[in-house]
Amino acid sequence: MPRKIVECIPNFSEGRDQKVIDALLDSIRTVKGVRVLDEHADSDHNRTVITYLGNPPAVEEAAFRAIKTAAALIDMDRHQGEHPRIGATDVVPFVPIQDMTVEECVQMAERLADRVANELEIPVYLYEDAARKPDRTNLENIRKGQYEGLKDAIKDDPERTPDFGPSELGRAGATVIGARAPLIAFNVYLNCDDVSIARKIARTVRFSSGGLRFVKAMGVLVDGLAQVSMNLTNFNKTAIPQVVELIRCEAQRYGVQVHHSELVGLIPQKALVDSAVWYLQLDQFENDQILENKLDAQDPSADFDFLDALASDEPTPGGGSAAAYSAASAAALVAMVARVTIGKKKYASVEEEMKDIVIKAEQARTKLTRAIETDAQSFDAVIAAYRLPKKTDGESAARAKAIERAMEGAAQVPLNTCEQALQVLRLACDAAEKGNINAITDAATAASLAVAAIVSAGANVRINIRSLGDRNKVRKKLNEQLAAIEVETRTYHQMIHDILASRADIRLL
Repeated sequence: MPRKIVECIPNFSEGRDQKVIDALLDSIRTVKGVRVLDEHADSDHNRTVITYLGNPPAVEEAAFRAIKTAAALIDMDRHQGEHPRIGATDVVPFVPIQDMTVEECVQMAERLADRVANELEIPVYLYEDAARKPDRTNLENIRKGQYEGLKDAIKDDPERTPDFGPSELGRAGATVIGARAPLIAFNVYLNCDDVSIARKIARTVRFSSGGLRFVKAMGVLVDGLAQVSMNLTNFNKTAIPQVVELIRCEAQRYGVQVHHSELVGLIPQKALVDSAVWYLQLDQFENDQILENKLDAQDPSADFDFLDALASDEPTPGGGSAAAYSAASAAALVAMVARVTIGKKKYASVEEEMKDIVIKAEQARTKLTRAIETDAQSFDAVIAAYRLPKKTDGESAARAKAIERAMEGAAQVPLNTCEQALQVLRLACDAAEKGNINAITDAATAASLAVAAIVSAGANVRINIRSLGDRNKVRKKLNEQLAAIEVETRTYHQMIHDILASRADIRLL
């Protein structure tokens, strides 16, 4: 059954301070149901563009949290950069991706605008398909005069009165929120530093001054090169090659050339395919000639499925991969518990701790998900080592060394799983002790899965080091590390029992 997916691409007026950028990313990632796809920071523009998507309520909530974070950390009175802007969170567009309409995105924009205005006291303008006034459809009209010019105009000029919020700018400035079709942010650099040439070319290219339809452009200086910075609002009607070739032609008029181009954020695959077809003159091209498209079009039942592979008669994936899978599931549950705690007034005192738990749990989940495949690969290496020839003394010696190295590697991977699972177990205890009481059994489930992962991965460590000689230093080290992990695991396992008994009067087996 199709599910609603919407994309959001907020633009923030900070591209130099990594701590601020990380805080903005964290404010989005801590919302359950969203996935960050891309982050592009530009120090010359002093601007960061984050692309994420998810279900509509989650995307809307993440946008609000990001705007709130930006308002707290970015001072527009001190901001300088090449890119036009009017606020700490300059613009927030919602884009329909799956089973969504533009009208639904407009409703999201209106709800978010009302909340930002009321709770954060930030003036909000609606633009593109959400615009309430015709002249506010185009973002450049709203940005006229930028932050500095808007400070006075918003007070005195009725035409600059925001759609929501006060007619006064604070240090966070104003925010523009809207809904639109997919847009491509695309920049072309010239092999010179004369920004006046880039501005002349931009004037020729952009629609507002008589150029190509669905193209917005301006000339700026970035990294010592003149740049034609553009937004392509409908690549189906104004293709990228048309834009590039017009810029190339105009550049020749001024005795310069195209140096290179860049994307900011993401681009629809069709736009790249269309560009390749245009340049290669593939008049008879069909999309099913793309190999990946053929693979994607195969019977879904032929797709790789971890559980099916686990149940097969192949030796890999095996217990080590299953342990990593269990620990990754535990990490996902811990992140969920923390996320359903964040934003609740009752748990405001632990909100920062919960955000930290989300970040650490997601980091562990990434590593453990990777370990599912890594464990199988390490055992495949063992099998390959045992298959080496042993006809001569030299071959036998080389084979023995290869087996030893492979077994060491096959033991190290599940030990890494144990270490990550222990980290998840610690986080599960914190989530159970301080998180949303309604999700306490989810935290307990996460802890139980983490313990199971440590027990099973630990068994794989022991079976793999058993073939190593007693004098093998790696064997001794892995044994000591595993023993320490198991001692701490028992402590935290008892702790989760105690927490459930005291907070929810629940007894575990």
